[in-house]
Amino acid sequence: MSSSSSPETAAEGVGGKDYCAFCEMTKQHATGCSRRLPKRIILVRHGESQGNLDMSAYSTTPDYRIPLTPRGVEQARAAGRGILDVVSSSSPEGGPDPNWKVYFYVSPYERTRATLRGIGAAFPRDRVIGAREECRVREQDFGNFQVEERMRAIKETRERFGRFFFRFPEGESAADVFDRVASFLESLWRDIDNGRLDQTTSCETNLVIVSHGLTSRVFMMKWFKWTVEQFERLNNFENCEFRVMQLGPGGEYSLLMHHTKEELEDWGLSPEMITDQQWRASANRRSWSEECSSFIATFFDNWNDRPEDEDCQEEDDGAEIKSLEE
Repeated sequence: MSSSSSPETAAEGVGGKDYCAFCEMTKQHATGCSRRLPKRIILVRHGESQGNLDMSAYSTTPDYRIPLTPRGVEQARAAGRGILDVVSSSSPEGGPDPNWKVYFYVSPYERTRATLRGIGAAFPRDRVIGAREECRVREQDFGNFQVEERMRAIKETRERFGRFFFRFPEGESAADVFDRVASFLESLWRDIDNGRLDQTTSCETNLVIVSHGLTSRVFMMKWFKWTVEQFERLNNFENCEFRVMQLGPGGEYSLLMHHTKEELEDWGLSPEMITDQQWRASANRRSWSEECSSFIATFFDNWNDRPEDEDCQEEDDGAEIKSLEE
């Protein structure tokens, strides 16, 4: 996962650590950079909760205290076994990888912490680097105690208004969640730079974020630079469904390193979003300006791209008319 730094991409930074201007500007990984990135970032939604079964639970129990159902506990344990299989069977030879480790971030809600406990039951203690509660990956705030009939009406209004910008009374919009997820990502990059996610230089670190459906979709939106319109296309995670962002040979994370094109289609990704994931999974890097242009067609309808000889002809015609007038 590490590589030697090059003069073009890295220089000595604070505390003698390598500093990569490209990585700092783009929050992506430059070829030749010595920054050690997690091999995978795995986003997990919590298991089935009491609120998923019965919305009236929110009228008597604060959202952050809503527990998992027995089925949700079993889902968490199954997700743990699934994640273990992903992170432990990835050596270049195709067999078990002897150097893998995991680090967990978890939302402070009861249902996510219980999901983490279920997931953790699948892992040996010596494979877990650490775990941290992270408030910025908590659920979207829908207000305090939620009256069921009122919330149904509000959610119907949200469908008409748009999921991203609609703000719940006394709560948050998805745009508010985006802002705190962006703040979390800045902290995550500092954790990476300071080596908090690594134990040794030989281990392959897997970062697992146990969170909520909308928060996880917003995380991907921020990471992959998806637009609001593209976010609105996305389908929610199922309970304890996880999505794997894996580091490709070109230094970019992609969903297509682990998942299939058909899965991405089912999740609501558009053809251009899938094309971008295919590029990220390849070994071919583009320049920063080209990377920024991944979805440029979503912003413009047409271009004034006329052949250069037409422009020259117009200039000549303009000069000729001016001389006749004189």
